[in-house]
Amino acid sequence: MNSSSKPRALDPWRRRSLDVLVAIAVGVGAVAGSYAAVGARPSFLAAPVAGWVTAATPDAVVTWAILTLGSLGQSLGFVLALVLTVGAVGAVAVVLRRLGRAVGGDRLATTVAAAVTIGILTAALTASPVSALGAGLGAGIVLLAAGRIDPSSGERASAADRRGFLRVVAAAVAVAGGGALVGSRSGAEPTADTATDAAGSTGDSVVDDLLAAASARTLDLPDLDPLVSQEFYQVDINSVDPDLSAEEWSLRVTGAVDEEREFTYDQLTGEPAQHRFVTLQCVGDALNGKKIDTALWTGVPIARVLPDLPDECCVMLRAADDYFEEFPMAALRRGFLAYRMNGQPLPRGHGHPVRALIPGHWGEINVKWLTEIEVLEEPADGYWEQRGWHGTGPVNTVAKLHSVSKTDTGVRVGGHAYAGTRGIDRVEVSTDGGQSWSAATLSDPLPGAVDARTGESLRETAEDAWRMWEHAYDATEPHEVVVRAVDGTGDVQSAEERRAFPRGPSGWVSREIDPRRL
Repeated sequence: MNSSSKPRALDPWRRRSLDVLVAIAVGVGAVAGSYAAVGARPSFLAAPVAGWVTAATPDAVVTWAILTLGSLGQSLGFVLALVLTVGAVGAVAVVLRRLGRAVGGDRLATTVAAAVTIGILTAALTASPVSALGAGLGAGIVLLAAGRIDPSSGERASAADRRGFLRVVAAAVAVAGGGALVGSRSGAEPTADTATDAAGSTGDSVVDDLLAAASARTLDLPDLDPLVSQEFYQVDINSVDPDLSAEEWSLRVTGAVDEEREFTYDQLTGEPAQHRFVTLQCVGDALNGKKIDTALWTGVPIARVLPDLPDECCVMLRAADDYFEEFPMAALRRGFLAYRMNGQPLPRGHGHPVRALIPGHWGEINVKWLTEIEVLEEPADGYWEQRGWHGTGPVNTVAKLHSVSKTDTGVRVGGHAYAGTRGIDRVEVSTDGGQSWSAATLSDPLPGAVDARTGESLRETAEDAWRMWEHAYDATEPHEVVVRAVDGTGDVQSAEERRAFPRGPSGWVSREIDPRRL
């Protein structure tokens, strides 16, 4: 045979490239299969990897990501976890395929062995047979498509081989698309026992009246959330939220108590309930950021279910996602155990089935997926305090400027103002860079706590909720607008400019406005 007609062996670079491409496709298939089976739940194949990425990230990097990237930082961390998961699964698949070829194993048997192995590893990682089955099937489908691609053979790559590789890519894309579609539908929120109709009614007249009152007090300003937020911000330490069943949930009271106790969901919801408007603000947000929102929460005062807690020291709240935060006992006594939000069962992303609301404190203290209240004899650092933050104290007073619009004679500006349980007395606006100040118009305070059964008012105004403000003025030339709030004790919002780390942002919000460009 002429030397020019001999089969030409694949060069090492091509061999490795094909292995890498097949590995990526198999990894995508396994991850997509797991997602199709369980959705965005802790049993999803990439979820524990995301947890490891979070735990392994240096505290300085986490702080930088919070301050610089905001929510994008966590999204990038989850993307990294997905990449690592795809790579690890793909590496396992390629190793098993090479072993199969080395021992002369049947291609189908090698594919089955690889898929089963990936399923077993997924089960070990997630403790979920359903997730393991999905991962194994997803990987197996792609491996079957890869069966005719043999990068270690000495044969010249043929058109048939190239078509085979295209089949692998097509299989990976199909499994990924199907997994995304099916998985996104499997993470539904708990079923509401009061449905919202076309008119926006929840079926609970007390809730409907309160939401209507909030709507009536909302100022009509463009680019600004109403008093009850349309979308509520979400910040968590993990990329995948816990998925807890109300029927299996319980709250334990442990630590320095005479007797440890435990409450079931039915016991807690059987207590006389209240509706409360409460605002939450993220300690890591920028001064004029938008990680601050308000909802109507339904739940039980902690003092009702735990009236005999000791007076001294502090407590640690612990959550199902291994999050924990410590704060003074006095703050807990004013706390609230919420299990509904705006008339509906508490969404999974906001702590279903039960979360804590601690009046006047930064959002991080309002622990979601609450499972334990530990009474401490000595102070201890919480999750974020161990990482250098000190956001367990009361929130800082702030007036935010988020709405700017043109009027017939000038400009109208507006936003929200919040000072925790101190309340907002007034908001002041300067249109000359802080040289002079005018009082803004405030929205009426939100209604206070209400008995959930009778609708009886228990408090005249909300204890811990924001207010809206607006100010219209004549202007034709560019100028600087500055805003500041005065809390209910008469203290003016601090002018000291400070980033969020470690105690929350402070300063006065300012903005350059050119009426000619509005």
